Amino acid sequence: MKVFKFGGASVNNVERIKNLAAILQQEKDPLVVIISAMGKTTNALEKVAETFYEGKKEEALGLFETVKQHHITTAKYLLVTGFNACLAQLTDFFTEIEWLLHDKPVREYDYYYDQIVCVGELLSTCIISHYLNEAGTANEWLDVRDLVRTDNNFRDAGIDWPVTSERITGTIRNDRMYLTQGFIGSTDDNESTTLGREGSDYTAAIFAHILDAGSLTIWKDVEGVMNADPKLFPSAQLITELSFTEVIEMAYYGAQVIHPKTIKPLQNKKIPLFVKCFLDPSLSGTVIHHKNSKTLPPIIVIKENQALLHLHSKDFSFVGEQLMSRLYELFAKVKIKPNLIQSGAISVQVCLDDRSDKVNQLATEASQVFDVNLEKQLSLLTIRHYNTEVFESLTKDKEIVLSQRTKETVQALYR
Repeated sequence: MKVFKFGGASVNNVERIKNLAAILQQEKDPLVVIISAMGKTTNALEKVAETFYEGKKEEALGLFETVKQHHITTAKYLLVTGFNACLAQLTDFFTEIEWLLHDKPVREYDYYYDQIVCVGELLSTCIISHYLNEAGTANEWLDVRDLVRTDNNFRDAGIDWPVTSERITGTIRNDRMYLTQGFIGSTDDNESTTLGREGSDYTAAIFAHILDAGSLTIWKDVEGVMNADPKLFPSAQLITELSFTEVIEMAYYGAQVIHPKTIKPLQNKKIPLFVKCFLDPSLSGTVIHHKNSKTLPPIIVIKENQALLHLHSKDFSFVGEQLMSRLYELFAKVKIKPNLIQSGAISVQVCLDDRSDKVNQLATEASQVFDVNLEKQLSLLTIRHYNTEVFESLTKDKEIVLSQRTKETVQALYR
């Protein structure tokens, strides 16, 4: 059994869906195929959820109608004999959301977010499953909410691994192709949940882990994993081979590669992860596995919109275990991760993503034990496997505010 995952960009129009079908038609092995919502559908559904929660029922229904018509139109372009059956299944999903939108919100926003946003994946996979069957690629459509059991931490649900394992192994047979959704699950009460950032990749890793898959392939619109963002660095190089550890390090520093929670289920069973280009499947792409790479180019990550908190002990006492312990308690309370920390005798400097609500909350809480100054509009450069030439070329004409260097990694916060 192999697992494939296709993101929203790979199914954002009729031609892309036909391209996906061509990729799947080449596969002879049994497959589980995880597919995201089409294109910008998730963003559109987020707007529906926000509008509904603000009490604007008619506006929310109007926004949802736009989503409905887009999917119906896509199905019409793709399907002939299977259209009526597909429309009947789509209508069930539409009705599920419209019933909710006619109510008044009485629960927290995250609950409604999950009930509404989850339909994006259900709609896309419904259409694609019917199209594949009509085009001669037999597959069985599954509602992942019947398989992936979670807690009720809406928008970032945790997996109930024993129940999920029992359901997946009791449903998936090793002799066919299955089509299902990423990003979503359900609680014991059959309420829809979403799995948080990079949830579709994580879903694919869950299936691969439980099924002891031979491999997981994530299909993207890039050649593979690059050593820098090609939009910022046109000369970015393809990295053909990476270790699980290296990918986790890259993700930690902000590289838009694979989220660490996706890596863990694969790493535990040494299941290789391939990152390939759906625009040209003949390209070799990148393989991520448990073996260490011998040589790697400098891997460059730039994070914009950084904030720097300058924290000084109020009474000029040393910043010791007690104050640092209190600071990490605040990180946990505010649910924010520092990107860089540097401590001195009586001060600590903390670099964070400038999420104003969280940064301001952290600054307010920290002011109880520190004198606080806040600096914004900074950028954070991280280079793994750096050399002096690359570092100097990227920091030329920059005013470096803070820097740290280890044998493998250098970081510089600059304005």
